[in-house]
Amino acid sequence: MRADRSLWIAPALVFLAALTALRLVTLALTPIDLFVDEAQYWLWGQNLAFGYYSKPPLVGWVIRATTALGGDGTFWVRLAAPLLHAATALILGGLTARLAGPRAALFVAISYATLPMVALSSILISTDTVMFPFLGLALWAWVIAAGRGGVGPAVCAGLALGLGLMAKYAAIYVLGGFVLLQALVPALRLGARQWLGFGLALLATVAPNLLWNAAHGFSTFEHTLDNADWVRDPEDRIALSPARAAGFLLAQFGVFGPVLFGALIALVVSVARGATGAPQRWLLAFVLPAIAVVTAQAFLSGAYANWAASAYLAATVALVPWLMGRARVWLVVSLALNTALAVALAVGTIFADRMPGLYARYLGRAEVSHRILETARQQQLQTVVAADRGLLADLFYTGRDSGLLLRARPEAGRPSSHYALSYPLEPGIAGDVLYADRSDDPPACPDRAVEVGVFTPSAGAWAGDDIHMYRVPADCLAVVAQAGGLSGSSTGTPAPRSNP
Repeated sequence: MRADRSLWIAPALVFLAALTALRLVTLALTPIDLFVDEAQYWLWGQNLAFGYYSKPPLVGWVIRATTALGGDGTFWVRLAAPLLHAATALILGGLTARLAGPRAALFVAISYATLPMVALSSILISTDTVMFPFLGLALWAWVIAAGRGGVGPAVCAGLALGLGLMAKYAAIYVLGGFVLLQALVPALRLGARQWLGFGLALLATVAPNLLWNAAHGFSTFEHTLDNADWVRDPEDRIALSPARAAGFLLAQFGVFGPVLFGALIALVVSVARGATGAPQRWLLAFVLPAIAVVTAQAFLSGAYANWAASAYLAATVALVPWLMGRARVWLVVSLALNTALAVALAVGTIFADRMPGLYARYLGRAEVSHRILETARQQQLQTVVAADRGLLADLFYTGRDSGLLLRARPEAGRPSSHYALSYPLEPGIAGDVLYADRSDDPPACPDRAVEVGVFTPSAGAWAGDDIHMYRVPADCLAVVAQAGGLSGSSTGTPAPRSNP
């Protein structure tokens, strides 16, 4: 039986190797700049910690590892993305081989690797990408633990889920699925000793991040609450919108693929009618709660399309064998469509500068940073300050070897970004600084701020925006900050004295 299960591995490896090679070529040749989040994750990797402003630490650690191999170029920052997705495809194939056989395992691996969300996140580095292989391992280990009854696989499931949480807190949906299995599926229940091993392994893995948050004002948790902003002030923040909820659900046809998301709806209907049993029935415990929670969030306040992405690992494992038995033609259509889209996206990204409208948010960021840094040199200023997170993200990345000191404008109250938290302008800096912003209002002390440049990018992320640069006394910004009750970092994180 084990030999039969391994029959799918060779063809899966051939397909994944070819697709991953194409994606690596894309990363090597694409002209797109790092997006705001990617640049921020790179910065996290320059200062390894057990937590960061808005996310757990694993994405920063991964980027630190890949950039240690070849440097800080965009290829090395993103290198892990296609490799981790290939690994996730194999993990889901292994789980499927156990549940539905080798033929289904092959098509699950291929289907996952060509999902639209995977195609896009293979050319960008994201927390979802880092989280996915660990969620797949946690599911696989849980199934083994329930089948064999041993503590070891349960401990592995806890470790894997803990690492998933160290990548992104959305991994909590899988823990919810395990609780549902324990309550509703006798065949997949774990014993008391297994639960103890699972729980201790999970806690030990996430404990460093919990301690980091406790020592830093629970910064990451606070940011998570900011995303669900209605929690803090429901009377003012809740704005019920069926249109937003419907928009989120419609977006899932693009995230998971039009055929597969339509098939998911059909599968849910089939399960509700009692026409479909295991494993599809219990796999939905890892799918429907995540989609339902994020749909509710969209209804209450809004949600991004990828917030339920963790649901589609188990959804792929559930749907592909189901389609193979009931509507194989739709599986073929899905594979053909998604593969074509994946290849087109990879090839198109190589020529992104020839399609500036399509790739606008990923182009022109470095050019703006170079203009700002060059203005600072012309003005013989050693410090560049900004408040806009988008400008700061690329300034820190593009200006990493500039020799200039890069700082965020201090903020009153709880900092609104990682830059304001960890890199605020210190009160002790003397002389003038260059302040860059997309606003034409002088930053502070208008009688002492002098505009020294303005330019308007014609294309890319900042197309049509006026980028203003002011020469401002550093003590002017610091005095304004202190008058507003600023301390630079509300969590006690020391700001480094030089650009990392």
